[in-house]
Amino acid sequence: MSQMFSSRKFLPLLGLGLLSAFGCTKENPSPTAGLNNGVDASLSSNALLRDAQASPGFVLRSKQYIIIATGDQLPANIEAQATAANGKVTSQLREVGLAVATSDDPNFAAKAAKIAGVRSVVHDFTYQGFEPQPNRVMEETSINVNPPSTGDSNPLFPLQWGATAIQAPAAWNTGNQGQGVLVADLDGGFELKHPDLVDNIVGSISFVPGESAQFSGPATSSSHGTHTAGTIAAADNSIGVIGIAPKAKLLLVKVLGDGGSGSFSWLIQGILYATQQHADVVNMSLGAAVPRNGKYLDDAGNVINDTKATQELLVALSKATSYATKNGVTLIASAGNDANNGNQDKSVAHIPADATGVISISATAPIGWALAPLTANLDRFASYSNYGTPAITFAAPGGDFAYPTNEIVTFRGQRQYVWALDMVLSTGRVSSAGQGGYTWMAGTSMAAPHATGVAALLIGKNGGDMDPARVEAALRASVDDLGKPGRDPYYGYGRVNALRAVSQPN
Repeated sequence: MSQMFSSRKFLPLLGLGLLSAFGCTKENPSPTAGLNNGVDASLSSNALLRDAQASPGFVLRSKQYIIIATGDQLPANIEAQATAANGKVTSQLREVGLAVATSDDPNFAAKAAKIAGVRSVVHDFTYQGFEPQPNRVMEETSINVNPPSTGDSNPLFPLQWGATAIQAPAAWNTGNQGQGVLVADLDGGFELKHPDLVDNIVGSISFVPGESAQFSGPATSSSHGTHTAGTIAAADNSIGVIGIAPKAKLLLVKVLGDGGSGSFSWLIQGILYATQQHADVVNMSLGAAVPRNGKYLDDAGNVINDTKATQELLVALSKATSYATKNGVTLIASAGNDANNGNQDKSVAHIPADATGVISISATAPIGWALAPLTANLDRFASYSNYGTPAITFAAPGGDFAYPTNEIVTFRGQRQYVWALDMVLSTGRVSSAGQGGYTWMAGTSMAAPHATGVAALLIGKNGGDMDPARVEAALRASVDDLGKPGRDPYYGYGRVNALRAVSQPN
């Protein structure tokens, strides 16, 4: 939503805060300077959003179930047999031997598990993928000027330090911009008419009952899915920002509701759909920390003990991820934002980052970049990012909010908090007048689309249809090896490098 003022604008006044589960960010401000792209327009004072991995709740859905076949095929008469067990199959995922069912019978799982060819029946779960945040504002004088040109036609590109960190501009200069690559972005709702995205969107779908793929959250909330999509493939169109793979195409798949919650069955369906649509890369800037001890709350608030549930959920998800990779789809996911040491804390499983065949991305960021843009370390490990071996495959720019004060600077045409400029700038809400907004966010959810964009550049350079194992090997061969030599708990094999990725021989 755009808020227009005759002589003053509002900058969000934001506080520090760590979520108890997956999320930890300052809330996220929007640019305040105007852009002139044919009409007089002001960038929106968008609502702010915690990162998509905020998971304060992991709730068992007492009447929703996932049926897991022994192999890759469901029993031929699964619908009739589920009905006989007092249930109803609502969706069949026959490619991977899974079905989704509902039942009012508390004994349905035990009954259906006895069906020949069924491995297990587990409850579906809901997790909080992100938490929309309202604007909290303070009044500040705004400097309404365009950012100075840095040789790029996109006015907000000078604020995209992440592209600089991974040498994306140099990669583009080789002619590689993601041509011929289809990227599926699994997230919450999307601003389908954002001017920086619309030309690259080839399709959209929602697996969230009652919600379309179009983001329709409150006017005061930001669109996480729109942000990740822009980092991957915002078009090079001289309007606002530019994606890491600006000529890649986007398939936008909604697997989280506009309120931030989602079910595992929706995520699984999204992975299968992207695979069937021949996506080359799937970005999953979402996740949940699933307790391994099997203690959950159900949707009535009751404590449930089910030690088998975590294991079987991982089995179900890994059926889907294995199917995707076998069909040539590279899967990339955010590692999580709990600052969790995976080498020591084994109490949770991070889904989908821990699933079979998924590349897990940690986050990097500067501190005080706007104060020293030429010398700031862009590769500092982010304060919130999960880490561990083998939890982390690669690192990528995710932004941070660790700068210790609320100091405000005017930097490249923007009057903004120093800590905000250390975050990742990308596409945001669209105003009622159709103008695209832009906002800053931070998290491993912002790191994953940087890595996804590099994968798209690499696949495009190799002519498309690149086996996921080759993609991962090529990324591994082209990273900047930060931290301890070789694979380390923080950067994995290293921070992705777009130029080195596209400079390798085919």
